Amino acid sequence: MFKHTFVWLAVCALGTMSCQAKPSDKTTTAAATPAAKTADNAAIMARKQVPVVCYHQIRDWKSTDSKNAKDYIIQIAAFKEHIKMLADSGYHTILPDQLYAYLTTGAPLPKKPIMLTFDDTDLDQFTIANPTLKKYGFKAVYFVMTVSLGRPHYMTTDMVKKLSDEGNVIASHTWDHHRVDKYSHNSELKIIGKNGKITTRPVDDWVTQIDKPTKKLEEITGKKIDYFAYPFGIWKKPVLPELQKKGFKIAFQLADKRDPDYPLMTVRRILDSGYWSTQTFGKSVKNSF
Repeated sequence: MFKHTFVWLAVCALGTMSCQAKPSDKTTTAAATPAAKTADNAAIMARKQVPVVCYHQIRDWKSTDSKNAKDYIIQIAAFKEHIKMLADSGYHTILPDQLYAYLTTGAPLPKKPIMLTFDDTDLDQFTIANPTLKKYGFKAVYFVMTVSLGRPHYMTTDMVKKLSDEGNVIASHTWDHHRVDKYSHNSELKIIGKNGKITTRPVDDWVTQIDKPTKKLEEITGKKIDYFAYPFGIWKKPVLPELQKKGFKIAFQLADKRDPDYPLMTVRRILDSGYWSTQTFGKSVKNSF
């Protein structure tokens, strides 16, 4: 029986650890024809991978940031330079429905497609990343951890709704960032009261971490939530069929190899590291996929 202790300080720590001409709309749409046939797994694996970039925090480093944390924190000026480079280089942002259509039916994509994704609901994704992307007509995918909504340094439900209304995609990133490969249908939730008293109650992790957060995001956006990102990018094959049963079209990991039996449940991303120069980032986008 897997036991959980949900302490807010731990959640905050996850936030630390855990894309020149006049602005024009560079997010394009591409729909498959009604008669298009859905590809099998081998055909999906054979298609050229599309660059998918993952971000967490966009802020300047602090003296208290660890060496490992800095890999996940891209400084503000660097982030803006990286996004400008993508625009100047002719990249066009795409959204998950386009990627799904391309992978499953071969639907066409724009020249130099790229997907920009943001994990963990950090406030700077709304205050810094979103205005920067708007400047170049870019759209993005925001993987929301619902326990954070309205907390200090995180987005509010109104901000998430605004991102969705502006044409970005809101997607699921669990309730509180617990690893998917640790889920059980018969777990125990440990609750620490204000008086320090500990009580427990039975829970189904799949309901707590997947079903309820997905429903909440659908209530906030008024749209179906079809996409998911693994906390820490971690997955194991036994969870893939169960995650697929939840109705997600694509689940995004980080840089591990895709599973040939579940290619849509293991779509790859790369981190735009806080240590990377604009040149290094550009090379990584070209060479990693």
